[in-house]
Amino acid sequence: MEVRHKAKKSLGQNFLQDDNIARKIVDSLKISEGDSVIEIGPGRGALTKHILEASPKKLMLIEMDRYLAPALAEEYPTAEVVQEDALKFLWEELDSGENWKIIGNLPYNVASKIMWDIASKSPAVNCVFMVQHEVGLRITAKQGSRKYGGISAWIQSFCQTQYLFQVPPTVFKPKPKVDSAVIKFYSLPNSEKPSDPEGLANLIKFCFQYRRKQLGNTLKSFVSDSLLQWMEEEGLTLKDRPEALSPLQFQGLYNCIKKDFPS
Repeated sequence: MEVRHKAKKSLGQNFLQDDNIARKIVDSLKISEGDSVIEIGPGRGALTKHILEASPKKLMLIEMDRYLAPALAEEYPTAEVVQEDALKFLWEELDSGENWKIIGNLPYNVASKIMWDIASKSPAVNCVFMVQHEVGLRITAKQGSRKYGGISAWIQSFCQTQYLFQVPPTVFKPKPKVDSAVIKFYSLPNSEKPSDPEGLANLIKFCFQYRRKQLGNTLKSFVSDSLLQWMEEEGLTLKDRPEALSPLQFQGLYNCIKKDFPS
């Protein structure tokens, strides 16, 4: 049985109506009995019922809507319901000893920020999200492509990303004006993640703020012999633009200039 509730435009709610797509999304997360699952914005429970069918060890529902949260708690008594804005959730405080997996149909207006935080702060093993189609293309874009940008480089510094499938507006109520996409994150080993996430984030934002400029112009205050040597070793030049750098190369660039780069 699905929780009854009218969608609120102020919260960016678009409820998934197609049970086959809901099952397909949950199946993509590959839940096992040893997994602890977090669902962001469960809404009426379109994904929730399929998550519970997979018998995870634990299920936490993060729901901001103050009317939906108690209704979900009543409908799914085995789940832990947290009435909170996912933007304010302390992902870094999740028990790293648990095998966390995260799933959600994310509101278009906050999806990028939520995924930015989860990728860099949570101990989740992998995640499956439904997002605006254009956002899904950007997050999974590879270096050198026109879709590759700051959020691509940032999230891929922590996770491998995969575009799974497209979802049309017709399966939602109310219908959004654009298509959606389902994407997946696979967490990289901790040894491959950046040692100074805050500094790296500042550098990525700095570079992509001027994405049409050549690196020589953007980084002119930081050019040194060691930077030029590193760029030569990486097959890069000062004429390249930010999208030429892979996530790992952004980490290398930051290591070259961090002593001079403002924190």
